[in-house]
Amino acid sequence: MEETLEHRLRVHVTQLATAIGERNFWRPGTLAAAADYIRSVWQSQGHQVSVLPCYTLQGQSCENLEITIGASSDTPGIVLAGAHYDTVRGSPGADDNASGAAALLEIARLLEGLRSPRSLKLVAFVNEEPPFFRSRLMGSQVYAQAARSRGDAIEVMLSLEMLGCYCEQAGSQSYPPLLRFLYPDRGDFIAFVSNLRSRGALRRAVSAFRAQCDFPCQALAAPTIVPGVGWSDQLSFWHEGYRALMVTDTAFYRYPHYHSARDTPEKLDYAAMARVVEGLARTLAVLAGAHAPPPEFAHTRHS
Repeated sequence: MEETLEHRLRVHVTQLATAIGERNFWRPGTLAAAADYIRSVWQSQGHQVSVLPCYTLQGQSCENLEITIGASSDTPGIVLAGAHYDTVRGSPGADDNASGAAALLEIARLLEGLRSPRSLKLVAFVNEEPPFFRSRLMGSQVYAQAARSRGDAIEVMLSLEMLGCYCEQAGSQSYPPLLRFLYPDRGDFIAFVSNLRSRGALRRAVSAFRAQCDFPCQALAAPTIVPGVGWSDQLSFWHEGYRALMVTDTAFYRYPHYHSARDTPEKLDYAAMARVVEGLARTLAVLAGAHAPPPEFAHTRHS
């Protein structure tokens, strides 16, 4: 029987959050196991995986992983989607951020065979969580600095940060001060969030998502002083002058198990997540300039 997208997402999250578990610098074996898992899945899909060592710290090698889909890697114009695969200490990290890593794996499957005028790069980042966050040792910061040094023409970067929690109950969604008057109180949507400089890229991404997918979404372009707006890998690309945005279930504004030992796979809504991931795959194809989705989309089923 054909595996559904929903099933495959559940398998990836369970493998990362249960079979591997907490994965960070203080647990080098599981951090390496997570990288190995991501690499092996991409390779099984037929993708050539580039291992990008960031640095060696206390004898431990920390690495980002990258694949390129669509146009050749030297084609001007790059669309990039990334997700971190490490966890905060003490958490198995099902939503944060096995959900984002699982989405990367399945977007790669869905877009296999994509033909587009822009390159689409998918990157799994190491060391997003504290104490690396906002530092030069953050995996995405190392990547973004190298991209700027090479002159990579990244037109937009999408940071996939927690994609698995959805709730239709009234009052399930909270916000930073004042925003609660502008947005719904039910956590049944996916959010696209950017800084003010990236608001044009945000509009294009949201427009593409809404044209390709009927899943509810909300958009916010705000100063980085607003709590949560810059709290993921998009921040590294803003530092280097790139347009970037975060796609998220809004983390602690909705998910009660954020950064805790309770962030386990059974808490996630995989049916909703599958709709979001397919919508994101289609959105990335549009942003990369593809005129039609690859054949895999014809076979996608959610249940």
